[in-house]
Amino acid sequence: MVRDVIAVHPEVLVEDAVRIMNANEIGCLIVVDDGKPVGIMTERDLLKRVLETGRPPNVVRVSEIMSKPIIYGDPKMELEDAARLMFRKKVKKLPVMKDGKLVGLITLTDIAKTTHMDPKMMQVIRELKNSGWLPPKRMEKIVNIYATM
Repeated sequence: MVRDVIAVHPEVLVEDAVRIMNANEIGCLIVVDDGKPVGIMTERDLLKRVLETGRPPNVVRVSEIMSKPIIYGDPKMELEDAARLMFRKKVKKLPVMKDGKLVGLITLTDIAKTTHMDPKMMQVIRELKNSGWLPPKRMEKIVNIYATM
């Protein structure tokens, strides 16, 4: 899990949030209000809710396009459980919280990189796929890699 998570306030303009993401070479920002995570703004949110709709990023606030409610994991959960949660909730980025505070972030890409040939992870994905669960299109590539190993 990444421990240095970049966060923004819900009232930040999307234009400024994009600058922060680009400067830090990251694909999401956790949205925090009064010290509490309230949402997540991802590249997908930008594509669907700003670019595709033609909304001006210099006027739109992060709170208007962020994904909410926030789905999060616990720092003590097993990697396989985090992956299961991400697949079931159809998210690729999972903030990690302890006692209501943001302590980290894990992404599906992080999991794929660190568990490339891990038999437990391959089994989790095979189980999900065999149960009839269908991944969202954006997750298909990773699922198919693990399911065919």
